[in-house]
Amino acid sequence: MNRTAILTAALLTGVLATAAIAQQRPYTTGPQNIELPADWQQRFIRYSTVDNPTRKIIRNIYINPEAYAALRPGEPMPYGALVIMADQRARLDTQGNPLLDANGRMIPEPTFIAIAAQQKERGWGEGYGPELRNGEWEYARFNPATGGRVEGPLNACFTCHLQARAQQDFTFTTWDYANRPR
Repeated sequence: MNRTAILTAALLTGVLATAAIAQQRPYTTGPQNIELPADWQQRFIRYSTVDNPTRKIIRNIYINPEAYAALRPGEPMPYGALVIMADQRARLDTQGNPLLDANGRMIPEPTFIAIAAQQKERGWGEGYGPELRNGEWEYARFNPATGGRVEGPLNACFTCHLQARAQQDFTFTTWDYANRPR
């Protein structure tokens, strides 16, 4: 067995283990279903960075390696997918405009200011009405300093991701990444 096959098998085993653990807990709607892994910054794959000059933030999008290995063009996201969005403030000049690097990209401050996550598991999403349901996805927000869950409404996450539609499995950058040539 070559190295790529071994890595793929290991990653798929991780997806199945994650899904099995998630299925052992009773499911009720809400952010309590999602845990922020302590090692996400080291282990997860950052597949997209989006500059938002209007909000003066840089949005970093990560995915767990098990889901990354299972992404297939045109197919729904795999169960066990955990997508993390970690925002940083842009460095600003004296007039309050974002500073840009040599490639024209905004330069981030070193710390995260917000962390949100979206996770897909079998049966998740049941209990939400059609005005919020995003297939089998749940959402949560986390404190960047502590990793603890931030309580509060998540309707903005649900309504925003409804725009991505079921055809994109209620994802934006993840769908785009899965469907571009690699």
